[in-house]
Amino acid sequence: MKQKNKVAATTNWPLTILLIVGCLTVIFPLYMALVIAFKKPSEMTNDIAGALSLPKSWSLENFAEAMRVTDFWHSLGYSVMITVVTVVLAILLHSLAGYAIGRSMAKSKFYKVSYLYIVSGMFVPFAILMMPLVKQTAQMGIDNWFGVILCYLVFYMPMNVMLYSGYLKNIPIALEEAAFVDGATTWSTYWKIIFPIMTPMHATVAVLTALGTWNDVMTPLVIMSGTGVNTLPLAQLTFQTQFGTNYNLAFASYLLALLPILIFYLVCQKQIINGVVNGAVK
Repeated sequence: MKQKNKVAATTNWPLTILLIVGCLTVIFPLYMALVIAFKKPSEMTNDIAGALSLPKSWSLENFAEAMRVTDFWHSLGYSVMITVVTVVLAILLHSLAGYAIGRSMAKSKFYKVSYLYIVSGMFVPFAILMMPLVKQTAQMGIDNWFGVILCYLVFYMPMNVMLYSGYLKNIPIALEEAAFVDGATTWSTYWKIIFPIMTPMHATVAVLTALGTWNDVMTPLVIMSGTGVNTLPLAQLTFQTQFGTNYNLAFASYLLALLPILIFYLVCQKQIINGVVNGAVK
């Protein structure tokens, strides 16, 4: 009895309540998305009770119609291609830049200034870059999916370089010194020793970059406009018209678009946790 009272006394109720509220802010929108996606348009009412009530009959008609309207498989293919290519190139290029800068910042003022210059790109809003990007990509002939990937590599470079250079502080430089003694070059040392060690951070960068790329609307909209090529977020704009929004089809389409990136996150979850834990060690 005393043990139960002791456990109850040590419960942090403010934190528990905060966590419960946080869970509700995630579960409630997901519940509404699921319920509305399976409802028929005739079941939608303007009152809150009608929006929150369960469907009278669970049907997949909205999902089938959403796939037809958005040309789902083609849009999914372009989204997957752009996301995969962006993630792979980001891991290869940004990790290399983070390694070069992270290992040289303490020795060279040039790399220190370079690091600050690159990271400062995180504070530049996209609205300032939007019009110059549209004009420059058109003039260079890359106002297509290739130009979108190139822009993503630039957009996510500040965050990824910061993550990689910070993670390098947990990798002993003695490993590289031992490799140099054995006759390894800087290039071979990086790819054979450092790059595999940074696998947890690769997973973290992959998920963050993939989430931003997969859900982005503005960059493909302003660069690929008029090309006839749609990513999933662009295709989903068809549900929003001047006169209203077809919520049943929209939420069904959102759930379909959620599945691939959710699976990707679950696969990388273990590595992400390792990256966070290792990154916290000093």
